[in-house]
Amino acid sequence: MISDPLFYALAVPAVVLMGLAKGGFAGVGAMAMPLLALRVSPVQAAAILLPILILQDVVGVWAFRREWDKGVLALMIPPAAVGIGLGWLLAARVSSTVVLAVLGGISIAFAAHRLWTSRGGRVVAPRNAPPAVGAALGVAAGFTSQIAHAGQPPFQMWVLPKGLAPGVLVGTTAIFFAVINWLKVPAYLALGQFTPQNLATAAVLAPVAIASTIAGVWLVRRVDAQRFYTIIYVLMILVGGQLIWQAARGG
Repeated sequence: MISDPLFYALAVPAVVLMGLAKGGFAGVGAMAMPLLALRVSPVQAAAILLPILILQDVVGVWAFRREWDKGVLALMIPPAAVGIGLGWLLAARVSSTVVLAVLGGISIAFAAHRLWTSRGGRVVAPRNAPPAVGAALGVAAGFTSQIAHAGQPPFQMWVLPKGLAPGVLVGTTAIFFAVINWLKVPAYLALGQFTPQNLATAAVLAPVAIASTIAGVWLVRRVDAQRFYTIIYVLMILVGGQLIWQAARGG
């Protein structure tokens, strides 16, 4: 288990955000990876968070196991596996500083996209777009999920115009990300990141994620969600910029 207190000073709020995301504050969990990457390598940070994500997925998949869109999953999961492979190739073949810079860029792009959409902006594929567009967005979702656990924007660009019923949309999203999280396991095994130290660290942080998920369900009905989102995404842009600065300085 990691013993660095500064790591936990970042990891606990990161995992709390992951829990709040599962509890109703959708999207804020994407802040977790950039926070951890301020203290450990991006690949190690992702490997620590992945078992927690898989644990959290169980609840969502069980709750919506009867409501999902077969067509969306059949189209997007195979290309997402390709994107995961590309993310693994990047992490395996380039230096950690390059991965840090890519993570910083993804973090800024994710947060900027969320801030823009929260103010009425929208980037989506046309409703009648050809399946190739959905496949390309599936690759993008797999790649950004492998690097930063932040695959939602490409996925939503394809799915939102479909006009799915709310339960079907949530169920399809839950199943899609549960599947690709499991598909990421071989990639992190190949990168040698499921070490006893990383798994023990994930186990220590998992109860925090579960408790904050429950807290998120309670809080989402009682706080000004828009202001909370704005603060988190502005911070995410700042942290993304810091990661790029660290990469420019050599890690």
